[in-house]
Amino acid sequence: MALPNSSQAVPSGASSSEGGSNSQSTSSANNNNSGSGIWDGSIRGPGGPPGAEGSHGRFASPLPMTPEQLVLDLTDPNTRENALLDLSKKREAFPDLAPILWHSFGVISALLQEIVSIYPLLSPPSLTAHASNRVCNALALLQCVASHPDTRALFLHAHIPLFLYPFLNTVSKTRPFEYLRLTSLGVIGALVKVDDTDVINFLLSTEIIPLCLRTMEMGSELSKTVATFIVQKILLDEVGLNYICATAERFFAVGAVLGSMVQMLTEQPSVRLLKHIIRCYLRLSDNPRAREALRQCLPEQLRDPNFTACLKDDVTTRRWLAQLLMNVGHGGENNNGLSQPPLPGH
Repeated sequence: MALPNSSQAVPSGASSSEGGSNSQSTSSANNNNSGSGIWDGSIRGPGGPPGAEGSHGRFASPLPMTPEQLVLDLTDPNTRENALLDLSKKREAFPDLAPILWHSFGVISALLQEIVSIYPLLSPPSLTAHASNRVCNALALLQCVASHPDTRALFLHAHIPLFLYPFLNTVSKTRPFEYLRLTSLGVIGALVKVDDTDVINFLLSTEIIPLCLRTMEMGSELSKTVATFIVQKILLDEVGLNYICATAERFFAVGAVLGSMVQMLTEQPSVRLLKHIIRCYLRLSDNPRAREALRQCLPEQLRDPNFTACLKDDVTTRRWLAQLLMNVGHGGENNNGLSQPPLPGH
């Protein structure tokens, strides 16, 4: 499955291929904000401050900062904002940034301080674009830690995702809050993109499903897509599928939100969101009890060739849909022009 990508500010968990690469920090979404930590030349080169001429009459240029220097700057409140911005932009160029962040004294504490400092702005909602940009840069660095194989388990065992849950519990639809939720989802997406039952167990035990369902109901199209991807990855793990199908309440909570999103897509089509929804339904149909329930509650739109015509160029998703319809006993109603062979690895 592909985690969606976009020209918007998207967390690195949201990429065009499963387990895709990191994207730009959400701070770029509001780069008109004068206080958002944009480079201001405060780091001086050997020739003195910007504007001073060197011994040869040329303007001095700042030396490029090493990742170690920038990480050290995170621990100083006076240099932290610029360091957050620079590191979030350049993190793809520093393959060992995650271990450096994790093992540098005081750095993770500084990032968590950035997160908890905006808790008072969540309710009543008073988050500004500048504050959102800054905390999203900190979240981008935590996402880097969550993505790296050497730090993912440490990140999880420290229960750091719990610091993000208040952001996912917000309901304001203003842009600062939307980017905050989107970047937070990207951190969770970075955890689930690698198949790991320990990650799934942690997320289930900390009640991530209701938080994802909330975003799937009221978020932007991109946030809905990332949240649905997270639910999909949980379902693809046997532990996750069994958890969601263990009670009727859990199954119908997920099913109701998936159904409402399908209904929404009749008015606001999104191929990438529909793709994740179909994959969730297909996985649910692997459970015998869920399969029986889906015979009655699968949205009619998924059996409508006009609704699914947007998938004409997506062979993989069309196969998933054909398999889903066959699993729930509707295989002859809409095969989207395909036969219905078993899916390898399904």
